[in-house]
Amino acid sequence: MTKASNASTTSASFEAAIEPQRRQRKRPSLRKLVSRADYVWRQGNRLALYTAHSEVMRRMNKRLQKDLPKTPAPVPEGPVPSQRRMLADIASLFASDLKAVEAGLYPPPRDGRMSLRELVSTSRAFFKDVPDVARRRATGSHQEVFETTDGFADALPRYYQQNFHYQSDGWLSEDSARLYDFQVDVLFSGATAAMRRRALVPFAEIVKRKDQRQIAYADLAFGTGGLLRPALDAFPRLSGIGIDLSEPYLNVAMERIPTRRASFINAMAEKLPFADNSMDVLSCVFLFHELPPKIRRQVVSEIARVLKPGGSFLFVDSLQTGDVPDYDGLLSLFPQLFHEPYYASYLKEDLDQMFKNEGMHRGFFAPAFVSRVAAFVK
Repeated sequence: MTKASNASTTSASFEAAIEPQRRQRKRPSLRKLVSRADYVWRQGNRLALYTAHSEVMRRMNKRLQKDLPKTPAPVPEGPVPSQRRMLADIASLFASDLKAVEAGLYPPPRDGRMSLRELVSTSRAFFKDVPDVARRRATGSHQEVFETTDGFADALPRYYQQNFHYQSDGWLSEDSARLYDFQVDVLFSGATAAMRRRALVPFAEIVKRKDQRQIAYADLAFGTGGLLRPALDAFPRLSGIGIDLSEPYLNVAMERIPTRRASFINAMAEKLPFADNSMDVLSCVFLFHELPPKIRRQVVSEIARVLKPGGSFLFVDSLQTGDVPDYDGLLSLFPQLFHEPYYASYLKEDLDQMFKNEGMHRGFFAPAFVSRVAAFVK
């Protein structure tokens, strides 16, 4: 069975699961109508906000290119979806997200609630950084972090000391940490949080079977929130650990997740600070495509080592080639447009086999706009 057909089966199963509830109440209650309106308003605002930033950035880049070295035009290796298709897929993602909320799998999302002051400050920082990113892209500069590292950064793995995505400071400053999520949302038109929340669907099934208070959970390479933040929002008795290699990102995460149910550890995903067979759930969001192939295998081995038998690894990352064939050309453009040194190898990586080699099998799978969401069970 192909990845696409697996996704169709999963989607059909989810639809079947909520159909009885839909039949029981064909006419939505006033509360549900208000909740839907609130969801549509919030997600619509996110879409408009980040799409507007994307358009302004596009115009800025067009002007900047006149004074920058010429670069070869990127060439897609396959079909590229139209903007209309992508907007339709974002709408479909939001619809699935809302269905999960109404099915009681997790509460209405709280994303998109920055204060006006925070929004203005972050927006200014975003546009201030655009020329620097454009310069790095035009000149192929992606080693600035490595050339200027000092202090804690000197001890980090060499593959980590790069300006990923041509972003200023790479992963190595609090300025980068405060801006990164906003930059990703501009790239994905505000759909990032909804893509991430698709992993709460299999997580909710785990929570149904176990006492939340007894679940040993950690989110790997979680940046300033990862899956940990929405998981703690969704499951009020759950505690979790955020693991990240960047001290500055951890510092910002501690500000953004002000709850005693969260703890934070500075560590590598390929060398986890947990005992064998000690964790019930591990997760990661957008980690694997940033790893060299050798390190990917080390991370999978570590995941398999620390999970208990029957434990689950929840995975959110970019689509791979063939997941949604209409997107294959778009995926091939990413390493050409951004500094993504390990992305091309990720696109063709046989993740199922990689986990199978470590005694884990894939259960849940679903595409989510430009992401794939999966659950691997030990």
